Amino acid sequence: MRKGRYKQAQTTSRPVARINAQIQAPEVRVIDVEGNMVGIMPVAKAIEQARASGLDLVEIAPKANPPVAKLINYDKYRYQLEKLARQQRKHQKKVEIKGIRLSVRTGDHDLQVKATRAEKFLKEGNKVKIDMFLRGRERGNTNQAIEQIKKYMQKLTVPYIIEQHPSRLGHIINAILAPKQ
Repeated sequence: MRKGRYKQAQTTSRPVARINAQIQAPEVRVIDVEGNMVGIMPVAKAIEQARASGLDLVEIAPKANPPVAKLINYDKYRYQLEKLARQQRKHQKKVEIKGIRLSVRTGDHDLQVKATRAEKFLKEGNKVKIDMFLRGRERGNTNQAIEQIKKYMQKLTVPYIIEQHPSRLGHIINAILAPKQ
């Protein structure tokens, strides 16, 4: 059997929080299932109390002094944290970088058409990357190419921020625009 060329991403499921005997502090501030504070007690006594009620002692705030631990079912706690993380990811707006390609020979009307396309991208909240490829003798006229990009940016009517000013990398001139918030 042949081994795969690519390494598989190893997913190590590390615990979300310390539970029961993993808690290293000598004393913890204990909170019961309803959210009421029981008090500060030694870890052994808190674990004993958790086992008596059929629950786990989960360290919620390890950096507090003394650390805060809660009497709760660990699986239920982990599920709640995963559910909260999924909700937060769902409400995040993913910003994409949309590309516009120009040429030194691009006409005024074509610049206007591409400007309206870039305005649409900026209104949607995406960034716009302007690329201009220089071929042959165009590489000798870099100033003319940068002027063409500036002319293009002046045609944009939507407010924007220039994240990266036009700069040359080899035979490509790039600029990045971001929507103004």
